Amino acid sequence: MADTPADGKDPKDTDKKLRERVDKLLARAPSDSRGSITLGGRRLDYTASVAFVPVVAEGFAGTPAEPQAAVMTTSYVLDGTDAATRPLCFAFNGGPGSASIWLHLGALGPQRVVVPDDGSMPRAPYGVVDNPHSWFEHFDMVFIDPPHTGWSVCASEEARKKMLSVDGDVAALAEVMRAWLTRHRRWGSPLYLAGESYGTTRGAALAAKMQDLGAALSGLVLISCAMDLQSLDFAPANDLPYALFLPAFANVSQYHGLLKGPLAESPAAARAAAEAFVDEDYAAALLAGARLSDKRRGKVARRIAELTGLPQAFVEEKNLRIADADYFFEALRAQGRIVGRLDARGTGPMAARRTRDWEFDPGIEAIAAPYTMAAMDHFGRTLGVDLQERYETLSHDTHKAWNWNRGEAKGNQYACTSPDLARALRRNPHLKLFVASGRYDLGTPYSASDWSLAQLDAPAEVLGRIVHRYYDAGHMMYTRSADLAQLKADLAAWLQN
Repeated sequence: MADTPADGKDPKDTDKKLRERVDKLLARAPSDSRGSITLGGRRLDYTASVAFVPVVAEGFAGTPAEPQAAVMTTSYVLDGTDAATRPLCFAFNGGPGSASIWLHLGALGPQRVVVPDDGSMPRAPYGVVDNPHSWFEHFDMVFIDPPHTGWSVCASEEARKKMLSVDGDVAALAEVMRAWLTRHRRWGSPLYLAGESYGTTRGAALAAKMQDLGAALSGLVLISCAMDLQSLDFAPANDLPYALFLPAFANVSQYHGLLKGPLAESPAAARAAAEAFVDEDYAAALLAGARLSDKRRGKVARRIAELTGLPQAFVEEKNLRIADADYFFEALRAQGRIVGRLDARGTGPMAARRTRDWEFDPGIEAIAAPYTMAAMDHFGRTLGVDLQERYETLSHDTHKAWNWNRGEAKGNQYACTSPDLARALRRNPHLKLFVASGRYDLGTPYSASDWSLAQLDAPAEVLGRIVHRYYDAGHMMYTRSADLAQLKADLAAWLQN
């Protein structure tokens, strides 16, 4: 008799329930609705459709013909046109473990959630309004909720284990896009992908994967880049993020009034000074480690303190290495405030004990409930989805279960998909890349994205097809109305050029 798992659940019962749920979702008829929006002076009528696409792919559990997941797609297709040749954009968010409502109802879709421009949390009720800066003007759109986000789910624990990984996720989403293109007869459309955060990790790999499947992309949009996890992970013996985050820290410190003298004059002045310090001194000091002289160590500590507003004694205590968590808790400690991670303009109150326990991110708390509640109302009231199961906006279980290794690698590996992107750019002479970064994003800082793009293994003429634009908000820069408008304008210019 097989041993019972520690949680007391029989794997066969779990798989049976998962299979029943997948079969039920795949048997649903699409939830179709009609809508219209005026963009660029034109009224655009469209059909919105929520449907579940099967993942039937080699390498997953089960027989080749047996769907191993039901993945939710929400599409907006222009009416009254030759859809076969209209550009089409697939979009997804990140996490891993995040549904696609952020791009869907934040920037790209015909409707959007309105939140305050300053990164604070709005009062209820929450809903959507027409989005005058929707990307629907330029292409039809399909938003994908990867397995175990939104209402998407795998058919077995074995399939779940495979799909909750860097390579398994890429394989699953490539199959979803292939199936959607075939089902809707859209192989003649110019194809674009848009991903945010971990969605850029998968997006970079998917640019190469889709090429392998015979689908050449016309363009790739990466919002808040995370292609090279080593640049973002503050781990022992990994000094890279300490150097790459410092310019972003300086930018945020200027915003919160922590800097003095010329550094305080503007965000640009703070960033420029920090970038020069990293290039000319700080990176070498980190590399030197214990070989650094006391005199030079003191000089470096003093400059870090000036650029961040942190006490020099604290910088020295941290051995010249300020991690993101150090900054979140110490920058505004005197005010009893925590600095937000995904939008560092936002802050939250510390506990009365002024602990350093990371209980919540003020940058995401300000928008998580408004987006979730508005999305549930939009899916139910407007798009006609009547599912009763919980919609996983941000699945922590999915994130915790993620396998970050690639290929046959074992052990702790830094997930890296920038080689996939460089290879895709070299293979496809018509593939263009648009990158968007928020200056107040301390999850995937603009300065780390600068480094990641500079490391792409491609010649200058290939790298010339990359456009990188910056915005004055956080990770979801489009929550700020001025940046939403600028993002759309920059996208339009990129498409035209």
